[in-house]
Amino acid sequence: MDLSNSRVLVLGLGISGRSAVKALHRLNAQIVISDTKSEDELAGFFKEISGIYVEKYLNTDNVPLENIDLIIKSPGIPPTNPIVVEARRRNIEVITDIELAYRISPTEKIISITGTNGKTTTTALIGEIFKRAKYNTYVTGNIGVGILEKMIDAKKDDVFVIETSSFQLEDTVYFKPKVSLITNITPDHLDWHGSFENYVNAKKKIFKNQDENDYTVLNFEDSIIRNFQDEINSNIIWFSSENVLNKGVFVSEDYIVIKDENYYEKVIPYKELKILGKHNLENALASVAVAFAMGVNLDYVREALREFPGVEHRIEFVKEINGIKFYNDSKGTNPDSTIKAIEALDGSIILIAGGYDKGSQFNELIESFKGKVKELILMGETKEKIKDAALHHNFTNIHLVENMKEAVTLAYKLAKEKDNVLLSPACASWDMYKNYEERGKDFKKVVFEIEVK
Repeated sequence: MDLSNSRVLVLGLGISGRSAVKALHRLNAQIVISDTKSEDELAGFFKEISGIYVEKYLNTDNVPLENIDLIIKSPGIPPTNPIVVEARRRNIEVITDIELAYRISPTEKIISITGTNGKTTTTALIGEIFKRAKYNTYVTGNIGVGILEKMIDAKKDDVFVIETSSFQLEDTVYFKPKVSLITNITPDHLDWHGSFENYVNAKKKIFKNQDENDYTVLNFEDSIIRNFQDEINSNIIWFSSENVLNKGVFVSEDYIVIKDENYYEKVIPYKELKILGKHNLENALASVAVAFAMGVNLDYVREALREFPGVEHRIEFVKEINGIKFYNDSKGTNPDSTIKAIEALDGSIILIAGGYDKGSQFNELIESFKGKVKELILMGETKEKIKDAALHHNFTNIHLVENMKEAVTLAYKLAKEKDNVLLSPACASWDMYKNYEERGKDFKKVVFEIEVK
């Protein structure tokens, strides 16, 4: 894609936007930037790009769009943003970083992972498999550094494993991975997408441009995903944690197995996985399916599965104090994710939840407690909403707090030996923190500051 002398607006200077500026400079584009932050707040970024000329429109929505040829939008900026609305009225193309990365990519070895939950863990595990198999592998997208920062220097045989959010997929046009993977779909980000149907349609864009030379890995246990098969033109590989399939990746006699037309291979006993819970078994099955589609030697797959420890902020064991175990699941940013965390742990749970309201409902979360969650500590914007749902289901052991220190201190006070204290908010972090990572780090900091009884 030739962007020489094209005027490109980078809208939003988060991780993806910053990578876009650096890549566009290398592509000889004329760069215009816009962000709601002030120049002082972005001082670190400007120091980072010293030597790159950019036209700046900061702390404003008043950005002149005359002579703008293309807009690279930060994934989190909603379609209702005034600049985006006006750009589309003027027929200016608006895309996200993964679309531009695809357009400039020299490699066809692109693996794209999406889904409501499990994206980060599955992306990290797939990346580990390919690294062990000696591929030059980049794990990027919605995890780590922005994809453009790596794609600009990519080679033909490089492998890109991309965690791909619905926000990023929404504004793709030609994006076409060699292997696409959808882990699961439950209602999420309804405030951003406007409806569950819009959210699902954004997820579908991961396979929209694939053809008979490509692969799509799908969760057989997800009824919404099963209905996609008639819309898919690539080769489908199903995975299942509950059913023995005629063809696909599944569990049989306690083994993860791969079955194709004239092929049957045991991979490892699933109990050898280090990562906890049925949802992580599904993540492992999906990763095996991707490796199989790409022809990776199974010895590397087995090695990665046995040794992969999981990712930070996803049911991450933090510390044990007086027989009480503390787990950081700050990545649990929707109710379904928190339900999976509750199911994964053995023993009674004191749950710390609450945060930014994305329009989620919490009835199913409360119903999942089933005597396992004995105390519920709530904070953030949604605390009253979750409290109301809990009371509606006759769960009354509810405590409202103002911050993480109060939450953890109270949880430790309420806990007894063999209990688990679980931070799994079921909500985004943006009401109190910049991101879920900052929230998880705060949780861990407070846990390590606990004075032992």
